[in-house]
Amino acid sequence: MPADSEPSLRQVVADASGRLGGAEARHEAELLLLHVLQRPRSWLFAHATDSLPAAEQAAFETLLDRRLAGEPVAYLTGRRGFWTLDLEVDPATLIPRPETELLVELALDRLPPDRTLQLADLGTGSGAIALALASERPQAQVLATDASVAALAVAARNAARHELGNVRFAEGGLDWYAPLHGERFDLIASNPPYIASDDPHLEQGDLRFEPATALASGVDGLDDIRRIVAGSGDHLQPGGWLLIEHGWDQGDAIRALFEQAGYTDVQTVQDLEQRDRVTLGQRPA
Repeated sequence: MPADSEPSLRQVVADASGRLGGAEARHEAELLLLHVLQRPRSWLFAHATDSLPAAEQAAFETLLDRRLAGEPVAYLTGRRGFWTLDLEVDPATLIPRPETELLVELALDRLPPDRTLQLADLGTGSGAIALALASERPQAQVLATDASVAALAVAARNAARHELGNVRFAEGGLDWYAPLHGERFDLIASNPPYIASDDPHLEQGDLRFEPATALASGVDGLDDIRRIVAGSGDHLQPGGWLLIEHGWDQGDAIRALFEQAGYTDVQTVQDLEQRDRVTLGQRPA
């Protein structure tokens, strides 16, 4: 194909945005194109009129077709930003979401920066929560657990890439606390499965491609959260904190679980869209 018939990068992004549709269409098109070109986003602004060679255009079209079929952009590019970190993700891990940063913020509010602390992240996936906490509290020691060996491998690579040596990883199955080996922590955080097993959203959008075991948890979505709350007291220091991310309509039920387990200062914090998102409580001193 002659060079003058090759579309410009601006044209490619505009065409793909129109085909994708939706509020995130342009951003997604840019991410896919930059992944093909292996360039940073800033480069695209300075080279918008450059032509896209045929080989790169074919690779971009392949990714675009997969996105049009519903495959998440994060899995197509293998990357997702979370907190201040660029993380590797793949179909063995959930895709980190911006609303989970609220859990990180609430945890950091309860973690003095000048103390040696023991932290645990249950169900770490790509390592998003554990690595964000480790990066902000370098004196802390963080244990990240997951039932998936494949997910732990992704999390470990993310820790190595960001040179976070204060994180260790352990495999755990249905018993959320088996990897903790009787240890006690100053804070336990978790973004566990919390969607009802028959929720129709599991068959829609990006969720179709994410690991079902990391999403659904029983008929009301609370099976794993019940286990986490019930077992947490044996693994928290007196005065330690438990923080759990959950669904928008589960705040009342989860606060009740915390209170039944003897937690104090129990509260549910809403995200930026005014939806219940994180419930937390403190183990009595």
